[in-house]
Amino acid sequence: MDAAEKLFATQGYGAVSLRQVIAEAEVNVAAVHYHFGSKEELLDQVVMRRAGPVNQERMARLDKVEAETGGRPEVEQVLDAFLAPMGEVATRNPQFSRMMGRLQAEGILSQVVTRNFQPVLGRFMLAVRKCVPHLAENEFRWRVHFMQGAIAYTMGSDPAPVSGVVDDGYPARLARLVVFLGAGLRAPEQGAKKSGKNK
Repeated sequence: MDAAEKLFATQGYGAVSLRQVIAEAEVNVAAVHYHFGSKEELLDQVVMRRAGPVNQERMARLDKVEAETGGRPEVEQVLDAFLAPMGEVATRNPQFSRMMGRLQAEGILSQVVTRNFQPVLGRFMLAVRKCVPHLAENEFRWRVHFMQGAIAYTMGSDPAPVSGVVDDGYPARLARLVVFLGAGLRAPEQGAKKSGKNK
């Protein structure tokens, strides 16, 4: 899994064959097929060995926030419960973050998420939805779409060469992102001021 993570991070999932992973890891072909079956299954296990503990921490933080607020947290509290554990694992494993960024760029990440993250994502999306009842369902889905892109870009790219910002690490990046996303999710719907809604 270490070899697969390294190759997927540096070359991309699509460009790497299972044979390359086997050669990099210097392991037996039969053993790899026995334990992982396919390259897709290997990818899922590479992702989940890091993301599994992250998801457990996310759920624990959301439980705590909901208990402390009587089930009525602010959207930023929900976002922080979801994003902060990502910053911690990315700090310890920057190669994993690069790999996830590669998967997003290749258009594969959504498939990985669908296969492995649904219970956690479902709960968090319900929690976020409760925080923004003023949004119509279609508008909420658009904002979730924008949120997913912002998270992937924040985690998978190095901002300093392009924007000249001082990058003070993943936790600080994600703390800024929580503020940004919270404001975007709470904003009135497009055209609401013109039509007199949400006054």
